[in-house]
Amino acid sequence: MLSFFKKYRIFFIVFFIISAIILSLFYNALKPAKTLKVYSPSDVNPELVDTTIQYVARNHKIADFAFVNQNGDTITQNDYKGKIYVADFFFTTCPTICPIMTDNMVWLQDKIKDNPKVMLLSHSVTPDIDSVPVLKAYAKKKGVIDAKWNLVTGNKKDIYYIARKSYLAVKTTTSSELYDMVHTENFILVDQEGRIRGFYNGTNLDEDVPGEKNVKQLLEDINWLCEHEK
Repeated sequence: MLSFFKKYRIFFIVFFIISAIILSLFYNALKPAKTLKVYSPSDVNPELVDTTIQYVARNHKIADFAFVNQNGDTITQNDYKGKIYVADFFFTTCPTICPIMTDNMVWLQDKIKDNPKVMLLSHSVTPDIDSVPVLKAYAKKKGVIDAKWNLVTGNKKDIYYIARKSYLAVKTTTSSELYDMVHTENFILVDQEGRIRGFYNGTNLDEDVPGEKNVKQLLEDINWLCEHEK
């Protein structure tokens, strides 16, 4: 038996190599191609969506906006035109999830800082407190790169509406004050056409939790968008 294998060893080696190649080709052919869903209001928890658009099922895009950033500059949708970007909602005095979210956004900033296709955008949900000087101090403390990451403040009503009508990411409060809002841990991935392509737990850098995506998966999806979509 041993002499038989020795005699035909080249045949067996070639056979195993060809078999491995064929199996690899079959695996790649049968493996589902990666895609990223385009989200609409009807896909999201209704608590996070304004009642006027909860049943919209297609063609949802981020609305035009104008806010003021940490440098006192007016930032609009034109600053993000043709860009992939990650948006979130926070406030500088938040003692709970915001510090973790900001640290994870800092981590993400480091990964995309040399990619001209990608930017970051953080909205304050307490714009009456988070003035331009407050945001500037916060940005310096966190190492924000101005060309990559805007921390914005503005009219509370405008932030409320873009949070609930565009990004689908903020809850209302039980307060009687109009336009009060409670931000979530969501990081929202927006593509080059202004469409939402994913929601990620901004407090979770890399832990594998069923039913949610973490920040490292967000980075993977950003890179996929850069490679596969205009």
